[in-house]
Amino acid sequence: MKLRARLFLSISALVTVALLGLLLGLVSVLQMASTQQALVRDTTHTLELGLKLRQNLGEQLILVLDEDSDADSLNNLQTQFQTLLSQGLQEGGEKTGFSKASSNYQTFLQAYRQTANPARSMATDKPLGAAFNQVRTDLIESYKQSLEQISRSEEASRDRALLISGLLGLMGLTVLILGFVTAHNIARRFGLPIEALAKAADEVGQGNFNVTLPLSQATELNQLTRRFGLMADALRKHQATNIDEVLAGQQRLQAVLDSIDDGLLIIDQQGHLEHLNPVAQRQLGWQTSRHGTSLVEALQRPELEQQLRQVLRGGSLDRPPEDLSIEVEDETRLLSYSLTPVSHPQGPILGAVMVLHDVTEQRAFERVRSEFVLRASHELRTPVTGMHMAFGLLRERISFPPQARENDLLDTIGEEMQRLTQLINDLLNFSRYQSGLQKLELAHCGVEEMLERAQARIAELTADKQIELVIELEQPLPRIQADVAQLDRVLDNLLHNAVRHTPDGGRIRLHARRHGERVIISVEDNGEGIAYGQQGRIFEPFVQVGRKKGGAGLGLALCKEIVQLHGGRMGVISRPGEGTQFYMALPV
Repeated sequence: MKLRARLFLSISALVTVALLGLLLGLVSVLQMASTQQALVRDTTHTLELGLKLRQNLGEQLILVLDEDSDADSLNNLQTQFQTLLSQGLQEGGEKTGFSKASSNYQTFLQAYRQTANPARSMATDKPLGAAFNQVRTDLIESYKQSLEQISRSEEASRDRALLISGLLGLMGLTVLILGFVTAHNIARRFGLPIEALAKAADEVGQGNFNVTLPLSQATELNQLTRRFGLMADALRKHQATNIDEVLAGQQRLQAVLDSIDDGLLIIDQQGHLEHLNPVAQRQLGWQTSRHGTSLVEALQRPELEQQLRQVLRGGSLDRPPEDLSIEVEDETRLLSYSLTPVSHPQGPILGAVMVLHDVTEQRAFERVRSEFVLRASHELRTPVTGMHMAFGLLRERISFPPQARENDLLDTIGEEMQRLTQLINDLLNFSRYQSGLQKLELAHCGVEEMLERAQARIAELTADKQIELVIELEQPLPRIQADVAQLDRVLDNLLHNAVRHTPDGGRIRLHARRHGERVIISVEDNGEGIAYGQQGRIFEPFVQVGRKKGGAGLGLALCKEIVQLHGGRMGVISRPGEGTQFYMALPV
């Protein structure tokens, strides 16, 4: 039998028994009330008749004792008395006690007719008086009998009410027992399998798929148990497959992490180390595992706290951080690093990845190169300046015909010496920035005024090539604190590059807007663009890209150094054949 049918029959049986008990009690109470009402009505009527008979008998006594009374009045009273007795006998019969009073009243009437002087014969020792007293006694007995009947009726009603109460109590106890038995059977047959299913679901939720489920007498529960077992078995097989895949993926990932040349540290949401590869362990000189340790405490670098907090919030570092200086085996190592957030596809941050790169030799080479360039530039600057001055004096003292070949040669020498002087100046400036010798003279300046000055300085070149130069500003723009001369140099360099790579009749756009706590200034042209493979090296020194090359390749590297010295960052967005956009993000 199905679970639904069993529950329906059990509950229906309980409800039926309860309704039958209530119906029996209701019928019994109604019947008892009806009987009691009829009895009270008959007894009340009998008492009323008895009262009228006693009143009539009293009036007869008064007339009998009065010798001057009217005989007709007495006859009327006697007729009424007999009529009331007859009514009482018809309604109540022998139960009312009026039959004996009627018989004795006839004796009284016969004695009354046989007595010559009734008024003097009412003594109890005389026949007339004795007959009258007997009638009165009969009426009093009838009254007592009616009262006794009321008492007996009350006792009978109480007994019947007790009987009905007992029956209802017995019925209620029966319903209670049946309900308890039914509930116990339901709990035993259905509750235990359901509870076992709940425990099995908890076990499955905790990853234990080896569960045993009991059988039940209910078809539905057996089907549910069988399907739950099939589900647990499928999950167990799926878990085994997933575990194998996860282990294989972890092994592959571990092999990849261990094989890369850079150090790698994986950090959780709380800033603690979850994993580091052997390269990182060698770079940092750690002999023991640091898993679970805070990154700041493990590296003993308090300055990493703010950077790590910013990355774990989903942000990125505003500028490349300074190298880490690590003492390993009495040797100082310089490690450059980057912090990158790791986020879930749905958005929440899961942690961060720190990549370490040993730049000890690279920084030493850069330092030697910078010192060499700085010294060489200083050494070259003096003779080149002398040569330039001597050449100027020579040009003033000699003259050739306008169409002479010598004039072209002298112009070429002058241009090349000017380029040499500019190259030496660029080398000096770049060396100063890289070595930290260049200092900024910060002052408040307006972005709009700075762009307008740059537009005026480049106006002659744009006019020669018929290039449209526009300024677009997204107000409001805040004032920034910067070295105006250095930023002017950056804008001039970017604009000259844009003019050189923009075809005649092209368009260059100077754009400025605010983004959070930074001002983004960009120079955009519609020239030939930059190839994807070259965009990663465009800010490196001595690197030139594109078909139209010129200079020593220090312009963009110098621009990046100036922007980073202001606390900003510089980037490029370009598509080959669609133009190039250089931008710098400066702090407000």
